[in-house]
Amino acid sequence: MTHALPLDGMTVVSVEQAIAAPFASRQLADLGARVIKVERPGVGDFARGYDATVRGLASHFVWTNRSKQSLTLDLKTPEGADVLGRLIARADVFLHNLAPGAVARLGFSSAALRDEHPRLVICEISGYGASGPYRDKKAYDLLVQSEAGLVSITGTPDTPSKVGISVADIAAGMYAFSSILAALLRRANTGTGALLDISMFDALAEWMGYAAYYTGYGGTPLPRTGARHAAIAPYGPCTAGDGRVVYLGLQNEREWARFCGDVLGRPELEGDPRFSSNAGRVEHHEALDAIIAEAFSTLTAEQVVARLEAAQIANARMNTIAEFLDHPQLAARDKWRLVDSPAGPLRALVPPFGFDDVEPVMGPIPALGEHTDAILQEIGVDADTIAAWRRGGIV
Repeated sequence: MTHALPLDGMTVVSVEQAIAAPFASRQLADLGARVIKVERPGVGDFARGYDATVRGLASHFVWTNRSKQSLTLDLKTPEGADVLGRLIARADVFLHNLAPGAVARLGFSSAALRDEHPRLVICEISGYGASGPYRDKKAYDLLVQSEAGLVSITGTPDTPSKVGISVADIAAGMYAFSSILAALLRRANTGTGALLDISMFDALAEWMGYAAYYTGYGGTPLPRTGARHAAIAPYGPCTAGDGRVVYLGLQNEREWARFCGDVLGRPELEGDPRFSSNAGRVEHHEALDAIIAEAFSTLTAEQVVARLEAAQIANARMNTIAEFLDHPQLAARDKWRLVDSPAGPLRALVPPFGFDDVEPVMGPIPALGEHTDAILQEIGVDADTIAAWRRGGIV
């Protein structure tokens, strides 16, 4: 039996750009909410111009903006502000990630909106939050990774590195998404809306918990170790005799014993005082790495994986992105769909919500302003006025 989507009937108005807010609102759309994306006339969300790799469309934009309606609106004009106000009055959620204070300067302060619409869930996403000395500091993903200490522990001993995806944006988008869901659940019970202050820095700071405890209580910074784990060994890449890399990870002493005997063929290593605890294996990781490299030097990667699998040791191959796209697990679990776009049908991954009785929306990626006329007519703006606004650059 197929059930209604969890957010059927909900309306989200989002004044959004870049990644964090669009990622949050796309997931709300995936779950059935109507998401009205407000964009600047003529140019739209600047993420539309990041690249043109997806048949002329930007990869970030394609990823974070399916299933939405695009409304172009110059919010600095009285007409544009009036339309936004009318849309917010009809909405369940108002989401934005403009610079702190920008929405208030347009006439939509959170305090005023809460007084006027007590059931409204308002979610503000910013770089560093709505208060504090960094409130007005510009924030991009790399910069927040740097401020949160993530770059200092990522990479090799010689080269600090950023994470290869927009992890600060993604973290903020995920906390915005989950916080909005929690606020809607509370509203269903109490009738009261919410004001949510979500920042990229706060979100990534939460994700830095292990590194913070390790450093704060251990007294030494977490070292940069490339793909090797800083606090568990062996855990990371190993090169087989055919030059291919296999990743493996051990979590306990039972696995260490099986690894010594069944994988390395060196059962005596289990009792070696250098390696008799995880802390010892981390301390003597260079000697351990050399032993593993010698044992694997006569084996192909497939043989290494076979031994690891037989010993029930966690392992993985280092896939390229192209190999990931054709991953057999995604195919076996039917995780690909086609979504429409201005460039034609595009492949998209089913979001990982895991419902067994509903299919996520996964609607088209909107062209800039594609739904402007329909949305304006819905709130009572006549065709002649829309045409005049278009000539004047208001929409």
